Amino acid sequence: MHVLRILFGVALGVLSLAASNHATRAEGRTERISFAAGASSKTIRASIEGYDGIEYLVRVNAGQRLAATIRTDNPSSYFNITQRGAPEALFNGSISGDIGDVIVPAGGDYVIQVYLMRNAARRGE
Repeated sequence: MHVLRILFGVALGVLSLAASNHATRAEGRTERISFAAGASSKTIRASIEGYDGIEYLVRVNAGQRLAATIRTDNPSSYFNITQRGAPEALFNGSISGDIGDVIVPAGGDYVIQVYLMRNAARRGE
């Protein structure tokens, strides 16, 4: 089981990293994240197995801060943050760790992709 905590706010700066070729493309489900009125964070509890990751979509305005944290019992679980349709990740968890914190350069949908590395996915963890 992984627990993904999404924070949403306003800050300045930009972080950009290339996506890793070692990540497994999530073949699982896609879910839209929405926040309760007046809320700026949300905790999501879910499980992934094998190649079935989860892609969480969240709408963000240009210049807003998008932060996500993952807590997991599998050390091969990671997440990336990418603008929907972009070729490169703004945050790559397998390189940068369990806490992603980016200022989005443009408004629109962003994807928080939770996945297992290929070695763990292949074993069906």
